[in-house]
Amino acid sequence: MAMDEYKTITNKVSEGYYTEKRSKFLAFAHHVTNSDEVKEIVDAYRKKYYDARHVCYAYMLGAERLEFRANDDGEPSSTAGKPILGQINSNELTDILIVVIRYYGGVNLGTGGLIVAYKTAAAEAIASAEIETRQVEETVTYSFSYPMMNSVMRVVKEMSPRIVSQDFDNTCTITLSIRKSLAHELRERLSKLSF
Repeated sequence: MAMDEYKTITNKVSEGYYTEKRSKFLAFAHHVTNSDEVKEIVDAYRKKYYDARHVCYAYMLGAERLEFRANDDGEPSSTAGKPILGQINSNELTDILIVVIRYYGGVNLGTGGLIVAYKTAAAEAIASAEIETRQVEETVTYSFSYPMMNSVMRVVKEMSPRIVSQDFDNTCTITLSIRKSLAHELRERLSKLSF
């Protein structure tokens, strides 16, 4: 995979399910972009499944996959959040939150059993998700005089960045978002424009 690409899931929430010795594990995978979203979603599950014993989760954020967290929510250390995070890692996903809700079935599963259960429920949620490859984009803002409009728009047409905003007044400003590996070329081409 190119350095300026990453894999994530679509905005459609996907689900997974696993049951072992009457314990039920409900898994939900969400596309997220920041830790505030993560907190809101986890809190919503805690309210909705208030009668569940554990609401465990893991998430990974950012194209570089540097921001992540795993939470065992009272399960023995590293038996819930870590196996969930492991599934996110083995699928090389980011901008994803997986929440696994456990209803205790009255029989202890032991650490090995718990790891398998959380890992499998998370894997099921990922398996039913729509995975897509996205590009890491960089924003380029360029100011120019109105007579340069045609030259600027020609570069935009040829390189096809996404137009984030544009303001055409005495001084025109355009903000473009383009694949990171092409940002340098876009800046160069714009800076070489002459009136």
